[in-house]
Amino acid sequence: MNLNTLRFGEFGKLSTAVTDWSTLVTNLEALQREAAEGLKGFADKANWTGVNSQVTKVFITKTAGEFSDAYNQAKTVRNILQDTHDELVGHRERLKTAIANGLKKNLTVMDTGNGSFTVTMNVHPDRAAEGHTPPEHKPEDVTALRDEVARILGDAITSDETAAEALKAIVGQSELGFSDASFKDRDSAAQSLKDAQRVADLARKGDAMSPEEFDEANRLMAAHRGDPLFQEKFATTLGPRGTMDFWADMSDPTDGSRLLHDRRDQFAEFQKNLGLTLAGATQSDSPAMRNWTDQMVQLGDQRFTQRGGDVYGFQIMSNLMRTGDYDNRFLNQYGDKLVAMEKEMRIPDRLYQMEPTFKTNFIGEERGLDPMSGFMTALSNSPDAATEFFKDDQPQDNARWVLKDRPYFDDSPLHDGPNEGKDAAGRALVAAGTGMNPNDPNARYVEHTDDHRRVLDRSLGILAESKDDFPAEFRDDMAKILVNHGDATHHTMSSLATDENDPRQLDRKQLLEVTKQISRDQGAYGMLNQGLTHEIVRDIHNDKPADPRQTLLRAGATMGFLEEARYQALEVDKENPTWSAKFIESGVGAAVSYIPVAGPVVDKGVGIAVEAWKQDEEARINEENSRVKGETFTEREGQLQALAREWMAANPGSLNGRDEYTITSDINGAAFDGNNRAQGLAGK
Repeated sequence: MNLNTLRFGEFGKLSTAVTDWSTLVTNLEALQREAAEGLKGFADKANWTGVNSQVTKVFITKTAGEFSDAYNQAKTVRNILQDTHDELVGHRERLKTAIANGLKKNLTVMDTGNGSFTVTMNVHPDRAAEGHTPPEHKPEDVTALRDEVARILGDAITSDETAAEALKAIVGQSELGFSDASFKDRDSAAQSLKDAQRVADLARKGDAMSPEEFDEANRLMAAHRGDPLFQEKFATTLGPRGTMDFWADMSDPTDGSRLLHDRRDQFAEFQKNLGLTLAGATQSDSPAMRNWTDQMVQLGDQRFTQRGGDVYGFQIMSNLMRTGDYDNRFLNQYGDKLVAMEKEMRIPDRLYQMEPTFKTNFIGEERGLDPMSGFMTALSNSPDAATEFFKDDQPQDNARWVLKDRPYFDDSPLHDGPNEGKDAAGRALVAAGTGMNPNDPNARYVEHTDDHRRVLDRSLGILAESKDDFPAEFRDDMAKILVNHGDATHHTMSSLATDENDPRQLDRKQLLEVTKQISRDQGAYGMLNQGLTHEIVRDIHNDKPADPRQTLLRAGATMGFLEEARYQALEVDKENPTWSAKFIESGVGAAVSYIPVAGPVVDKGVGIAVEAWKQDEEARINEENSRVKGETFTEREGQLQALAREWMAANPGSLNGRDEYTITSDINGAAFDGNNRAQGLAGK
């Protein structure tokens, strides 16, 4: 931006561009509304099945989202162009005023090319017209005019360059399609880029930052949470290796820095904000971020040397992945290489604990030496990536490694509780099998795809092989998955025989073994019982078989299957019982979010049946864990009677003169049959 460009610029083309973009924004706003209310609205209400539910519905939803992104991006571009136009016009008027004021003092401003200018005397007194005396000026008037013009040109250059940088950054967010980056004006976009540069500059100092600089970096990352321009600018400026070096340096207190000592209470929040920033950056589809993620994966098996010992790249980065929604492609590349490296190490649990002597995680009790824990946490926050990770055994069997073969270790020796690595793996499995984020209390049921079912089938097979070595940390997670797939679970538990051609049926032996292992924990069993009670009541009201009595008998059979699995669980632990001496409700209610919404009629029936079951449990828990006639517990009768009454209310036209006594007798008989079939599956 030189003097003459600003002085004589009409900015007509820029004004036309603003008008054109404003028209585009108006049109896209209408299209966005039509896509959201019409296209996506109809798709959400439609009853999708088969390939359509996995391809067509996903395509429509994504397309509707593209209209929204296009609208937001167009509005942001328009706002930046509008601000830049208005600012440049303002700078031009300031320049004209300054030049006019200079002429009043016989001073003129001339463009000398190459972006420079000079302030000179306009009319020399010796060459003035006869009878005309030019105005006088002082040397300081020359300096003042020069400085003022320089400030105006500097402001104009800033307006021009920051607008260009912001526009390039926004457009570059997505190589194809549109990004969801949205800013109300040019200044806010420019400030994001400036703040990102500042935080990256501070990060390059590592733990040589002052406490005040640490606070500033933490504050800026928190302020720009969800800001894609800030996130990508920070990540690409610091770079993958710079990120690794930074966190390794920050975590090691043995190099004499007092930052960790002075700000220890803030390190968890800092780690959280850093993770959220990097997660957001990976969502960018720009070539720069693609290169960033590729390099980060390659750095995973490299060792970074600190005074307190060497640390693997995976150990560093996984701890920064505990917060945020990372890009699916990046997560799966990262996970594949992490599993491959651990298999090559053969004893990763020992190698990870050899070094370093310092912790690299400040969120929770874990030291951060186990990279799988942080990575599994990242997967649980990204259900689609989790599904991809767990669903196949090619090119390597990630699920088998994580769920069965991997040697976990205690990464928080001073914390008495479940193994955090297995706990994180269980949450990732829930995300993979349900499509829901188990860390989100507001997560709601997601329509299943074939991949979700594939994860269920594979996890059942792998975990059933573990038998009584089934990790306790996975019990509640598998309960949530079985409840989430309640239709297939109830259908299988109540089936009379194995039918390999039945797409709804799971492997019955595997299901019995896993249900038995779930039942070793009272809370997990309560969750499973409540969830399947919901499915049974939904089945009674909504399924319409040729003979309505089928839903009654299936209800009893599933209850019998559950009771047999629970009995087998109590037999396993009879020498060291894991059940409390009193009934606790820790699992009851925890399964609700994993169950599809069915309506108030079903919910009321579920509430009555679950309340009856709780009363049965309170009675049963005070008795010995024995069977009556070697077949079942007597204390399930209240729940079965409640289900019988529910069936009668839902099928008044199918009673054919029969009363509550005979209907209850039917469901009890089906429960005994369910007991017997489950015993047969167990080989007893």
